[in-house]
Amino acid sequence: MHPILNDKYPMVPFFLILYVLMGFNCPMTPPAHVQEILTPHKIPGIIPQPVAIKLSDNWTKTNSFPVFIYDHNFEKDPARNFKTTLRYLKTDLSNALQIYVNKSDTISHNDGYHLSIKDNEIEILYSSEASAFYAFQSLIQLVPLEFLTVDSTLLQLPMGEIYDYPRFSYRGMHLDESRHFFGSEAVKKYIDMLAYQKMNYFHWHLTDDQGWRIEIKAFPKLTSVGGCREATLVGRAGAKPEVYDGVEYCHFYTQKEIKEIIDYAADNYITIVPEIEMPGHATAALAAYPMLSCSDKKIITTQKWGVFYDIFCPTEETFGFLEKVLTEVIDLFPGPYIHIGGDEVPKKAWKESAFCQELIKRNKLKDENELQSWFIQRIEKFVNSKGKKIIGWDEILEGGLAPNATVMSWRGEKGGLTAANLGHDVIMTPNDECYFDHYQMKDALQPLAIGGLTTLKDVYDYEPIPSGLNLGMEKHILGTQANLWAEYILTPEHLQYMAYPRSFALAEVQWSSKSSKNYTDFLHRLSYQIERLDSWKINYAKFYKTELK
Repeated sequence: MHPILNDKYPMVPFFLILYVLMGFNCPMTPPAHVQEILTPHKIPGIIPQPVAIKLSDNWTKTNSFPVFIYDHNFEKDPARNFKTTLRYLKTDLSNALQIYVNKSDTISHNDGYHLSIKDNEIEILYSSEASAFYAFQSLIQLVPLEFLTVDSTLLQLPMGEIYDYPRFSYRGMHLDESRHFFGSEAVKKYIDMLAYQKMNYFHWHLTDDQGWRIEIKAFPKLTSVGGCREATLVGRAGAKPEVYDGVEYCHFYTQKEIKEIIDYAADNYITIVPEIEMPGHATAALAAYPMLSCSDKKIITTQKWGVFYDIFCPTEETFGFLEKVLTEVIDLFPGPYIHIGGDEVPKKAWKESAFCQELIKRNKLKDENELQSWFIQRIEKFVNSKGKKIIGWDEILEGGLAPNATVMSWRGEKGGLTAANLGHDVIMTPNDECYFDHYQMKDALQPLAIGGLTTLKDVYDYEPIPSGLNLGMEKHILGTQANLWAEYILTPEHLQYMAYPRSFALAEVQWSSKSSKNYTDFLHRLSYQIERLDSWKINYAKFYKTELK
């Protein structure tokens, strides 16, 4: 075993450091006498901040591609991204750095790793295959920027040690492709950045009023009709007069393309959570199959942004349709969750429907809110029968929560607090701190956004564990994610501008201990990492460079 050395405690055994770092029931609050090894070093800066890090001014150097020595055959190569970073190095086994990757029972925390960089070798001790991958992400962040931007033939890495593990099990980002479609390559780049920041969930919003973006073979009109809108609103919704571009907008992913992206995410140890909206935000689906609505009027795929009247009618035909759709989705996506939306459901169509009113009476429901709960519970029962769990936005609390549902709390923290206290798992996504479609600063030159203001510091200061939780219910806060709704995001470059660097602040909220966070130090580390995006041809909000200086 290797000690994480410091000047004051040069001979602390590694197993003792594991013990004091992990503690008992509060692994993220190490005792005062180990605080010295937790002090973040100025160069280089890793994001998210590791649990313990000790790097020296000594550097290991090589001009040869390393030799990787694994203790078993990994299902996916955890060093895949790191190897890509080393594209400049030559093959010379006589001078190659040795990288040993070994599972260790001494690392009891799930997804924990211990990284040791010496003069002629690197050792990674890991607890799970994902944790070995995270260790390599830290190595990528330690590669000097100069190595990425010039035709260098010499790799240098600072010698030292890192011990690390995540605070939360769910660390994600969301992407809406219903309003605007970005395509496979843009999504893969998005996944690359999730991996670089040690995130492990990608919430993919694939259906809404403005477009159905996933091929469903049982219902081809979902994409041929629901995947197209005749025009798109130009400028802000509600403007007078509203202006439309008059250009047909037709996009969707085939199941083959979906599978390719799922595999790509899996190679980066990322689970995709697909979202299929119901019972509201369903206009595109109802344009394709209007018999699933509660009215007889003509329905077209929506061309502007907002919340709309037409929603799924809770008939047997609708449930048969949704079960076939969900079966194809479940067969595609191997992850544990299916997101069913459940947000912003106007009930007027149900109030005006004789069928719905009779259904409420027959099932002894109180009102349309309880009808929505009945709808969600029926869908949950089906999803559970397929071995999956549902996630819904916090409106699924209205009328009674489905028995096994996980709640995404977006309208502040109230919904998440209520759900956790009821014993349900929660993912915190409050709009003030986690909506990256908001403006980043008060500046007339910023590109058009949906509104709101969520700065880099707003994101960094967010604490996912809300006050008011009952004793022992903190365990139900699985983690947090940021949401990127695309009403006003038209291109992959604009998408990246809205995501970065705010996602770096979110990554530290998701991974690092509350006590280790320091915004000034974060900005210093961010100044080191954000420059890499230029070499990767990733756009970002460059006005932050003023703050970083």
